[in-house]
Amino acid sequence: MTFAQPGWLALLILLPLLGLAAVLASRSRAKQWSSFVAPRLREALVKRSNALPRWLAFIFLLAACIALTIAMARPRAEAGTKLEKTMGRNVMLALDISKSMRVSDVKPDRLTQAKIAIYELMDAMPNERIGLIGFAGSSYVYAPLTIDHRAVREVVDQIDETWSTLGGSDLSAAVKLATETLKKTGQKNNALIILSDGEKHEGELDAMISEAERSGVYIVAIGVGTEDGGHVPNPNAPNGQMVDRSGREIISRLHPDVMRKLAEDTKGRFAVAGSGIDIPALTNSVVKDLDAFEMDGRARKISIEFYQWLMFPAILFLTASIIVGTRWKGIRTVAVAAVAFILATPGVEASDASTAKEALVGKNYETAREAYRKLADDTKSRETRARYRLGEATAAYRSGNFREARTAFSRALLSTDSQVDASGHLGMGNSLFQLGWMGLTKNAYPQETSAIPDLDAFDKIVIKALDKLRDAEEPEDGDTPGIGMIEALITNWADAVRHYDSTLALSSNDKTARKNRELTMIYLKRLRELLKEEEQQAKQAAPAQPGEGEPKAGEGEGDDEEGDGKGGKGPKKPGGKGGKEDEEKDGKGGDQKKKDDEKDGKDKGKGENPNESPEDRARRILKENADLEKGPLTRGRREFQNPEKDW
Repeated sequence: MTFAQPGWLALLILLPLLGLAAVLASRSRAKQWSSFVAPRLREALVKRSNALPRWLAFIFLLAACIALTIAMARPRAEAGTKLEKTMGRNVMLALDISKSMRVSDVKPDRLTQAKIAIYELMDAMPNERIGLIGFAGSSYVYAPLTIDHRAVREVVDQIDETWSTLGGSDLSAAVKLATETLKKTGQKNNALIILSDGEKHEGELDAMISEAERSGVYIVAIGVGTEDGGHVPNPNAPNGQMVDRSGREIISRLHPDVMRKLAEDTKGRFAVAGSGIDIPALTNSVVKDLDAFEMDGRARKISIEFYQWLMFPAILFLTASIIVGTRWKGIRTVAVAAVAFILATPGVEASDASTAKEALVGKNYETAREAYRKLADDTKSRETRARYRLGEATAAYRSGNFREARTAFSRALLSTDSQVDASGHLGMGNSLFQLGWMGLTKNAYPQETSAIPDLDAFDKIVIKALDKLRDAEEPEDGDTPGIGMIEALITNWADAVRHYDSTLALSSNDKTARKNRELTMIYLKRLRELLKEEEQQAKQAAPAQPGEGEPKAGEGEGDDEEGDGKGGKGPKKPGGKGGKEDEEKDGKGGDQKKKDDEKDGKDKGKGENPNESPEDRARRILKENADLEKGPLTRGRREFQNPEKDW
């Protein structure tokens, strides 16, 4: 037998001293009466009582103290070890540790920002088996797949750009190494989370992406940095900044196209760290759909506790001490004091949980949300924590804070209880639907049956939004204002349908999930039809492009004497001067057209149409999300690009 907290046994030394002090105090009291009262008057003045009850009460009290002291030391016996079994998935983290990750365009720098994102991801995936790959010009597995997240966290704390022996940013090598490592586990579906600035990469990235897709590796790409970028630091340089071979200071920028390509080609997700997106929830939405498998966890020692066998005798001894030592004439006073003490003692069990429930029923949603959040953070039981997260999410949803509700519902999905899991998926679906609707109308979806919009009202809402989108001026750089709203609307509703499907898979008789799924699909299909109609109207109203139905400028059959033979000159304008001045203009126009043609060729090489209207782009995204069984992402075109940098 051993003791978990043997320090409490030191109190046993005080008990004999306490008994000796009681004996000495009793004798001292007797001597005081003897010196104060004459022997002939003692019988008349001093009423002697039986000392036996008092000494019995003291003995019972000492016995209770001994039992309580040993119980607090927690005696226990070892009953062997037990290997814990958990259900989880394989998640490999790939962290960019190239020199460009020390750029401080995000505070304090990109590498620290990426580490913070990794810590949040590990907290959100406590049951997954996680590994770490560090890559720059070469890649290496610094932490193999393990359930021991503390060991992975220690590696993440220490890793930096000095760990890589080769400069550059070889994303293809990282994807290849991660794919090979995950294939060795024997699992069909695995997740790879890449944290990088997407700087120009080396290697055959397209081939590695195809291999990852065939191997069932879903990539979640998290971009770190800004598109404005910053100077790459170099502590050894005189000005503290890295320069290229020509002596110019090097500026590193975030390349979201590279990171988005990694995610889209493997049906994963893309996000930028620090942009306000809930990265743990986004990652969980991908990882949660992977096949879970049983894995060996930590070896835990099994101990049999014996403290409860001492608590009951201690209570009996303490009760006997009170009963034997009580002067029954004052029992009424003692009873009143005991009742007052019991009433004044607050209940432990019915405190916080009942308060949170009362606040939720009383529609004090903010108080209920904070109370449930505190309960979830304080409890150690995973199942209890998931139920408290449902309460937190419900309070946030009813208060109209759908983003907080989405996060809380996502955390409730960590439960292994099918009912809790089904409620979490249903809540996620409702929250995502509401987020999409608020992006379209700026208001929450009405709950009353009479206020629910029909398809005609929905058409007016969408047409109004498209009119605003059409009237908005297209900026020189970036998306047309409002196009992000259409993209977010389609993505949220497509994800909502998937969560409704998960709810029905767990609870096939859930009428609410079935009804909400049908409503969301109706809106999605109608949105697709409206976008198609808008596209047709835009094509009819668009002016004819050069070369449609008439010959291009400079392609005449010899009537134009001013032509320079290069195809870069149009018909002579009325009132033009002709001659050398026109030839100079024509020459500039030809050079400009050549540059434009080269620019168009580069744009087409990226797989995008530069003349695509906002309505066409929204309709394309909706079409990509049409097959909800395969996900909203489709394969795009790729290109190879050899880097000219080594940071």
